[in-house]
Amino acid sequence: MLQAWRLKKGLVIVYTGKGKGKTTAALGAALRSVGHGHNVIMIQFIKGEWYYGELTSSKKLEPHFELIAAGKGFVGILDDDHTLEQHKEAASKAAKIAIEKLATNAYDLMILDEINYAANLDLIPLEMIIQIIKSKPIKTTLMLTGNYAPSEIIELADLVTEMREVKHPYKLGVKAVEGIDY
Repeated sequence: MLQAWRLKKGLVIVYTGKGKGKTTAALGAALRSVGHGHNVIMIQFIKGEWYYGELTSSKKLEPHFELIAAGKGFVGILDDDHTLEQHKEAASKAAKIAIEKLATNAYDLMILDEINYAANLDLIPLEMIIQIIKSKPIKTTLMLTGNYAPSEIIELADLVTEMREVKHPYKLGVKAVEGIDY
């Protein structure tokens, strides 16, 4: 009975919180979904200019997995040399891509990576995210990741998981680890 329901209605899933693992959890779901022959797309709202492992590994999952790195990188930290307006343009473009891709009804799972954080930074309006959620085809599961998920998004979601940091090596001076953090 549950499987028949699943074939008819995808979920809205939110991974949020200050702990690590939101994108990693979404990529794990993508890996599972591809394993069942489902079509998956991940649109990254913040990441985009640095190299990180999923840029290469996602190509090994084609044609069932598509990754679009639409962001300009992390906003206002490290080596960010983009204006806020450039970040807003990139996030708006990513949202438009999401709406266009949803309209094709070709995806079983769509991951909007760091969209919650993009909303928190006012890179895209909350109304646009709500429009994306409401425009999702019935069969598509929509996964939204990133810190600071707005309460309106949490209300619309079917499943919300909050990642909570308990301990982090960064506090001991350990920088991001290749293959684990990026």
